[in-house]
Amino acid sequence: MAKRPAKKATSAKAKSPARTASKTTARAASKKTARAASKTTARAASKTAAKTASKRSPKKSARATVQVKVPDKPTSKKTPLDRSIIHLLHRAGQCAGDIFAHEISDGDLTPRQYAVLVVISQNTGISQTGLVNQTGVDRSTLADIMRRMQKKGLVKRTRTKTDARTYAVGLTAKGKKTLSKSAPAAKKADTKVLSALPVKDRTQLIAALELIVEKAEVKAA
Repeated sequence: MAKRPAKKATSAKAKSPARTASKTTARAASKKTARAASKTTARAASKTAAKTASKRSPKKSARATVQVKVPDKPTSKKTPLDRSIIHLLHRAGQCAGDIFAHEISDGDLTPRQYAVLVVISQNTGISQTGLVNQTGVDRSTLADIMRRMQKKGLVKRTRTKTDARTYAVGLTAKGKKTLSKSAPAAKKADTKVLSALPVKDRTQLIAALELIVEKAEVKAA
């Protein structure tokens, strides 16, 4: 009869690990459920934030577009260049060149090339040095012009008898024809350029420009 209590104690001890395991499993399941719920909540929050940002972004873009400042319109305020003779002569030359290109039938003929053709026609056998002096075109630029016009068949060069290093320049038949055809257009271009001035001022402008060139050439020499 004294051994029965010992059996009950043994039974109680046997039941204790089972209960502990059950509690541990429940706790683990509870943690997993909590983690899963946390992840689900985070995903939902992320999607909601993305949708909200997507809805707001067009509005921000539209606002940014509306807030763009339009550049101020150019004013008519005078600058130092408006009183610079160097700048004004350069601009006037550009305008004259555009008018010449519009009037001339040969689109490849430039004002400088036309000037060279005119000088050659009046000075048959002139040297390239003579062309530099009479046209005012620098040597390297003139050499390039001569190569281009010789390639187009407008001019011809022959060595002089007195100096084998010097070339005498002349017009070909094609060059004479081109010059004759271009002369009326060049004159018309001059008239258009001068038309910006009153008739009484046109002669004065030409005289003033001639004087500037004459005085500048003297100083350069």
